[in-house]
Amino acid sequence: MKKRTLFLLIVLQFFYIGITDCAASTLTSEDGSRLWLRYDTVDTPATVTGVQCVAMNELKASWKGTPIELKRQRGMGNDDYSITSTNGKIRLTASTDIGLLYGAYHLLRLQQSGVDYTSYNNIKESPAYNLRILNHWDNPDGTVERGFAGRSIFWTEKELDTEHIKQYGRANASIGINGTVLNNVNAKPATLSTQQLERAKQIADILRPYGVRVYLSINFASPIRLGGLTTADPLNTDVIKWWEKKVAEIYKMIPDFGGFLVKANSEGEPGPCDYGRTHAEGANMLAKVLKKHNGIVMWRAFVYNPQSSDRANQAYEEFMPLDGQFDDNVIIQIKNGPVDFQPREPYSPLFTSLQKTPMMVEFQITQEYLGAANHLVFLAPMWKEFFGFVRPASLKAMAGVANIGNDTNWCGHHFAQANWYAFGRLAWNPNLTSKQIAEEWLGQTFDSQLSTLNSQLLKAMLDSRETCVNYMMPLGIHHIFAGTHHYGPEPWYSPKGVRVDWTPPYYHKADSIGMGFDRTLTGSSNVHQYPDPLCSLYNDINTCPENLLVWFHHVPWDFRMKSGRIFWDELCHKYDDGVQQARHFLVVWDAMRPYVDAQRFNEVQHKLRIQARDAEWWRDACLLYFQTFSKRPIPQDMEHPVHNLDEMMNFKINITMYENPEYGYNK
Repeated sequence: MKKRTLFLLIVLQFFYIGITDCAASTLTSEDGSRLWLRYDTVDTPATVTGVQCVAMNELKASWKGTPIELKRQRGMGNDDYSITSTNGKIRLTASTDIGLLYGAYHLLRLQQSGVDYTSYNNIKESPAYNLRILNHWDNPDGTVERGFAGRSIFWTEKELDTEHIKQYGRANASIGINGTVLNNVNAKPATLSTQQLERAKQIADILRPYGVRVYLSINFASPIRLGGLTTADPLNTDVIKWWEKKVAEIYKMIPDFGGFLVKANSEGEPGPCDYGRTHAEGANMLAKVLKKHNGIVMWRAFVYNPQSSDRANQAYEEFMPLDGQFDDNVIIQIKNGPVDFQPREPYSPLFTSLQKTPMMVEFQITQEYLGAANHLVFLAPMWKEFFGFVRPASLKAMAGVANIGNDTNWCGHHFAQANWYAFGRLAWNPNLTSKQIAEEWLGQTFDSQLSTLNSQLLKAMLDSRETCVNYMMPLGIHHIFAGTHHYGPEPWYSPKGVRVDWTPPYYHKADSIGMGFDRTLTGSSNVHQYPDPLCSLYNDINTCPENLLVWFHHVPWDFRMKSGRIFWDELCHKYDDGVQQARHFLVVWDAMRPYVDAQRFNEVQHKLRIQARDAEWWRDACLLYFQTFSKRPIPQDMEHPVHNLDEMMNFKINITMYENPEYGYNK
């Protein structure tokens, strides 16, 4: 039956391709390299007068509308701008050239989105956060950890591609991103070598006109491994002197250098705890060295070590005793969830517990756990979900782990560009809705009519995160990925010798009774880290939100859900819903053929087919495995798995193909 079903699907797919190819779009093909900045150079540009700056150059090249005057005005924030329209002229006002540039991109965004910009007046914009930073996980050898869009645009043996970096700066400025960490948080000591600092200087010089400051991740043991000292103890006088000398060298090269990002005492990385010092003592030593240069320290709270307690508890347990002990130019960078960028997590309780310490949220733009660059997963709804629990005003900054590489389309998937875009827009204004951001991006990236001609495409974007959760890990399941990669499912992965908190059974705890991690007050007591009424809400299996049920509870297979189904049947239906939804994305996209150029249409279609196939893989592997514990049948009112469990358990993907998703894989 399985082979006949797959054969029929393949035949129908190729039959459909043959028909739809006859109606291929006649639009000029695009490769995605222009991102959302698809501004056509105009032969007779509108009049632009006033301040000579990069903003004027951008407007002169592409503005088609009402004459514009650029004007500086004191009393506004460095990034603020205002737009007014009187007597047939638009006036763009800001205190700085960067403010004018942000305003120019605002106008161009309206133009590219097809908005009637002549009706806009009295626009005043100020960013929610002064620091809006991309974290690149790029390595000195040019590889990118958890990168699915080729190699690093910064670190290469060849000469730096100046034009490429300039376009990167333009893209960031257009959405208000004003900082970039150039290298991996798992930093190599050589990052601070004079040779690599020279490269950082080159990059900083190119990005400066676009308001993007550079930062570096550092290895805490650099005084030993690079400086030849015998210790990296943050209270050691020689260590402090080494850092002072190194920081002085950096600022001599890069006067507006932003500061350091630090991953310490986590996953084997060195840190102050190696010397009996606290995170605060380590961070404050660096902060004092940087403060005279107006630099900052972004100290990551992603810390966990092998132990028997709940991994979700560890960041809270390490950092709460240090609340109020950090210097004022230290910001604690906290992942949005308490574990690790899962498709769905509750928010990290540190955000509502730390009261005396500056905090910044770290989102992941690159889809390490959400289908890499193969799956269409629009992440704005995930980030908005976070802000539904954490007040934006309680944060000092936003950081996003970048999904950018040297692929022609920058992000590996044309729709993955939307997540880079969404991060920048939310870092500027976290009150924007997911729908607003998606409409903006669609209108600029394709044609302004695309989102309005077919509301189903917009809906597919907005539904895509929930779809991914459904076919991967619904109802609060988390971290059941394969052992050698974070792409596909291996809920059974538990080899000898691997630390337990790196294996899926540690998280799902499936047995004959049910599945889920008991984080109630009688379990790991993780719920105690959340304030009431959330603590009480999460602690009770009858009131806990069902989308986090397995996160907080060991749920019996026959537990009655709100739908009326027992938990096992609900789980099966959620997985199958995800498969059907992923397949529907293909139907929606195929209807877009007349409105999208052929190259991008075909490339997105190829990715959506991979996604639909992957969704089936996830459903079949997970349900067939968990069925060995539940001993219950798959419900009759849904599509049943088309594979066997032994096939799923023996199936492996080529890790090279995982890291380079454009190649796909064979199942």
